[in-house]
Amino acid sequence: MHNRENQMHIREIFWGTLAYTFVTFPLAAIWHAVIFNDLYHTFGYFDGEPNFVLGFLTILLQGLVLSFLYPWVNFSSNGIKRGVKYSLTIGIFFWTSHVLAFVAKQVVENSPSFVAMESFYLLMQFVIYGVLIGMIYRKVLEKSA
Repeated sequence: MHNRENQMHIREIFWGTLAYTFVTFPLAAIWHAVIFNDLYHTFGYFDGEPNFVLGFLTILLQGLVLSFLYPWVNFSSNGIKRGVKYSLTIGIFFWTSHVLAFVAKQVVENSPSFVAMESFYLLMQFVIYGVLIGMIYRKVLEKSA
């Protein structure tokens, strides 16, 4: 790759990381710790108080990795459609490791409600991110096609 192309991908990785972080962190905090805080405590989701700094750093790292990997995954479409396909594929992986693994590791009071709520939360998160990452990379990937 030429130097200019590398710089463009760095810019897209940066914007993709910010997009993921600024979609996911507020959504996660508001969903889990504000709107449904009491319910998530009954699920046993929180053991004590959540560590928001560590949560933010984790989300930032996830955004970096997902935004870096995006151009390497080949889907048959471009733009927003490609972004949503990518993010939903990644979202399914997150769903299995986040939702199903949580229910498998411990007894969760009313586990069907937990699975439904977390599934909807992750669907919102990854559809929004998919739209944004598709928009961020659209021009770069169209030029390389």
